[in-house]
Amino acid sequence: MFDTKTVSLEWGGKTLTLETGRVARQADGAVLATYGETVVLCAVTAAKSVKEGQDFFPLTVHYQEKFSAAGRIPGGFFKREGRATEKETLTSRLIDRPVRPLFPEGFYNEINVICQVLSYDGETEPDIVAMIAASAALTISGVPFMGPIGAARVGYRNGEYELNPSLQTALDEEGRLDLVVAATQDAVMMVESEAKELTEEEMLGAVMFAHEESRKVIGAIIDLAEQAAKDPWELASSDDNSEMKEYIRGMIGDDIAAAYKLTDKSARSDALNAARDRVKEHYSGDEFDGQQLMTAIKLTKKLEAEIVRGAILKDGQRIDGRKLDEVRPIEAIVGLLPRTHGSSLFTRGETQAICTTTLGTKDAEQMIDGLEGLSYNHFMLHYNFPPYSVGEVGRFGFTGRRETGHGKLAWRALHPVLPKHEDFPYTIRVLSDITESNGSSSMATVCGGCLSMMDAGVPIERPVSGIAMGLILEGDEFAVLSDILGDEDHLGDMDFKVAGSEKGITSLQMDIKVAGITKEIMAQALEQAKGGRAHILSKMNEALSGSRGEVSKHAPRIETMQIDKSKIRDVIGTGGKVIREIVAETGAKVDIDDEGTIKISSSNADEIAAAKAWIEGIVEEAEVGKIYTGKVVNIVDFGAFVNFMGGKDGLVHVSEMKNERVEKPTDVVSEGQEVKVKVLEIDNRGKVRLSMRVVDQETGEELEDTRPPREPRGDKGGRGGDRRGPRGGGRGGRGGDRGGRGGNKGGDNGGGDDHMPAFLKDD
Repeated sequence: MFDTKTVSLEWGGKTLTLETGRVARQADGAVLATYGETVVLCAVTAAKSVKEGQDFFPLTVHYQEKFSAAGRIPGGFFKREGRATEKETLTSRLIDRPVRPLFPEGFYNEINVICQVLSYDGETEPDIVAMIAASAALTISGVPFMGPIGAARVGYRNGEYELNPSLQTALDEEGRLDLVVAATQDAVMMVESEAKELTEEEMLGAVMFAHEESRKVIGAIIDLAEQAAKDPWELASSDDNSEMKEYIRGMIGDDIAAAYKLTDKSARSDALNAARDRVKEHYSGDEFDGQQLMTAIKLTKKLEAEIVRGAILKDGQRIDGRKLDEVRPIEAIVGLLPRTHGSSLFTRGETQAICTTTLGTKDAEQMIDGLEGLSYNHFMLHYNFPPYSVGEVGRFGFTGRRETGHGKLAWRALHPVLPKHEDFPYTIRVLSDITESNGSSSMATVCGGCLSMMDAGVPIERPVSGIAMGLILEGDEFAVLSDILGDEDHLGDMDFKVAGSEKGITSLQMDIKVAGITKEIMAQALEQAKGGRAHILSKMNEALSGSRGEVSKHAPRIETMQIDKSKIRDVIGTGGKVIREIVAETGAKVDIDDEGTIKISSSNADEIAAAKAWIEGIVEEAEVGKIYTGKVVNIVDFGAFVNFMGGKDGLVHVSEMKNERVEKPTDVVSEGQEVKVKVLEIDNRGKVRLSMRVVDQETGEELEDTRPPREPRGDKGGRGGDRRGPRGGGRGGRGGDRGGRGGNKGGDNGGGDDHMPAFLKDD
């Protein structure tokens, strides 16, 4: 029934298997990829015709995690998978970025790539498996895909590169890198990473290691394609439009060249639009049809790219007149907003971001429900890109894939320098609102977000800056551009973003629009970016060179204390009664975990102190002879029970209330009354005997005990001798210090004297 084709590869200590022909047979290409016990199905479908008026490539990638893959039922009301999570969105982008450039120019058929995680073993990350499955499905589908690509995840531990570590181990105490690379046989196409301040050489080595391992996967995909690939699509030959292109060059070529020499973005945009309108007006005449108009518009874009790229390669002349490695003017301001916990305004040329940092308590953590189960994130970074930032009108308030991706890139750049959560137990949210954009707003977010955290008093290890690099590549000639403009990004061949501290790289992201770049180009880009990062850091240091000594006065204070696990129940109380009372009475928030770590938070230091003292009173062990302040919680006929250490009660006997005789306890105390007590005795069962009469109830000072001392209670003596005769030896008495009842039964009763305590015999 099934014509199944399978290839397998031993890779990174596990078996990678690619199978087609059994599942999703009506798709143009479908591959079931298995690595370890993680299984991903990828199905590719392509439209057989182009929609009328289509002038772009409509590729859509969807990545979905099925909760059943990990044996879980989704949370929430509907109990089914809903809108894409952040991880699903980021993985969809991860697959899209290296695949998109490998389709031929002018191919506008709509393509769907759908990847679904069907099984997850808790160790093998499904994103890499999904990228491989997508590449294989596209390769066998027959669509004009100039792949395949391979993908690999790389870690770095103790000076050695690791292939496909789990996310849990990639960045643990010893792990220093989480790197994802996608590549063709000849060149790297995409890089995404988070690193603990790696050097340029270490990062480049990791990329090359991943490329080499990716080639093994490419070989397996080619083997599968040789068995199961469908016939390739026939593409219509492109028309020769060289004459039209030269005509347009003569019409507006000089105007375009002049426009790209204008440094002001708005003026440059107006000049370019005027030139484009001339072309549209000319080809809108009756002698031309709609197809010719569309062709003219496309050729105008190509002409712009040629003029800009040629000026950079031949003359080193950038759009705004800068040198290839020159960074635009920078101004950084901190403390911009009066009521935020931390804020900054970072401006680089015509790119600007307002960044704010908010510090919260544990209950502000983000709960994430994923394949791994519930997890909690105490560092969030959210990026917003309103339409006014580029002078346009458009939809506002919707978070798209681009916003999610840019925010995660900045998150990865800043996360490695954050303090350990146990040292700084705050939930941190960084918000970046882009107010101007002409260049990399994600790198502006890195710089502005770092400044706002330092302004909020977050004790980061070192400041971090970021820069976006570009590439112009024509044959063997290339030019690497520092701090690219939006137009240079649009007309260039590479988007290469590097963030890091003075010590090393914390994040690297690269996307390529051509068939790939060489090791030489990447090495130059990394080295040039290093100089740019250092320059930006120096400008940031002029505003704020390090974290402020304390958190903002508007931020909650958090104090951490550790108690013994056995005392957790005492602090929480039955049904949470005690901890709720602490919160209600003091006004401070109290969080306690299963390890006995307690976090007390409030914007008022007195509230924190009161809650801490209360908890210390609960967990502290009472000391005999020490004076405490307590509250009468229950009155009985023979005395009153006083709660004097949070969860501890002791008895004040009626005889210990005053030095004179007290008829009834209610004559001296009432429930709820605050009293000063001294601990007289704690028996072996933990019961506490208290006294009020030896403590001054006004000052809490100890008073001289004028009452004659009671005869001390001695230890209990042992039972008497052995039973002998008809009635045994009888009871030998209750010896000890109290003398006991010696028992003097002799004769037939067994000679009691022989069984008396020694000290009674002496008498």
